[in-house]
Amino acid sequence: MSQPSTGLQLRSTVTEDGVLEISLARVPVLEPTSDEVLVRVEASPINPSDLGLLLAGADVSTAKASATPEGPTVTAEIPKALLRSVGRRIGRSLPVGNEGAGVVIAAGASAEAQVLLGATVAILGGGMYAQYRIVKATECLQLPAGTTPAEGASCFVNPLAALAMVETMRIEKHSALVHTAAASNLGQMLNKLCIADGIGLVNIVRKREQVEILTAIGAKHVVNSGVPTFMDDLTEAVAATGATLAFDAIGGGTLASRIFACMEAAASRTATEYNRYGSTVHKQIYIYGGLDRGPTELTRNFRHGVGHRRLALPDHSAKGRPRTCPKTSRAGGRGD
Repeated sequence: MSQPSTGLQLRSTVTEDGVLEISLARVPVLEPTSDEVLVRVEASPINPSDLGLLLAGADVSTAKASATPEGPTVTAEIPKALLRSVGRRIGRSLPVGNEGAGVVIAAGASAEAQVLLGATVAILGGGMYAQYRIVKATECLQLPAGTTPAEGASCFVNPLAALAMVETMRIEKHSALVHTAAASNLGQMLNKLCIADGIGLVNIVRKREQVEILTAIGAKHVVNSGVPTFMDDLTEAVAATGATLAFDAIGGGTLASRIFACMEAAASRTATEYNRYGSTVHKQIYIYGGLDRGPTELTRNFRHGVGHRRLALPDHSAKGRPRTCPKTSRAGGRGD
């Protein structure tokens, strides 16, 4: 097929007056260079990290759709308290979509690029909410024959996050994990990984149906935060596994505090003598999601050696390199 000259790309902009604008931009599709391929994007997941960039903390209850000569636009108001957190992106039209999959429709002259022509590939390249995307051939994951783009669109963010959690556990010398919102796609991947590696994992969910989802794939410790016995159940599961590290997808509310309290109660069971400062075992919780956008509330019913930090996959992957706001990219362009 002939290469298109333009394509549509979803953009997110924060205006000077604190309004979010989501729009479709028609942008040039470039010719791939020798080591690049042009991918017709056919599927891309919506991850929480995508929503963070797409919505910029806007109050979606104020969203309004309208038609402009350039195309459809959605606007929403950003609360004044959040404007400082998005200050660096004001006035910048940013592409959205961390990952996706599609078919290579044009390729550069290199052997690495040519071998992918016509193949279905998955990409972690940014700007994936677009019709077309140019990337380096070496950045493509060729999917097995018969795999659809929809089936391969989530090859990176969730799998890498699950691997990062296990790697963090090992680096920080913990031996077992606690995970919240554990019946998610990521949670199910983490379960399979921990089962394969013999790692103790405590899964926190909030519905009976979610308990059934996880037990069906072999999860051993699943606790339901929606039942009256939740704190006792969680303490027993933490004691059984020895978990002293947690990854929290909820963020706001009291769940992190309750996890700390149960870790403290479990650790105190093995104490050989009384310590008025509590257990000396270090306990760590990483917040990596924001399903609850409210404040994180910590009650001081745990004492010694606790840590509470934010975790983002780019931070883990960059191993200390500073994060930057992505530059504007074009559909069919070369990166963010």
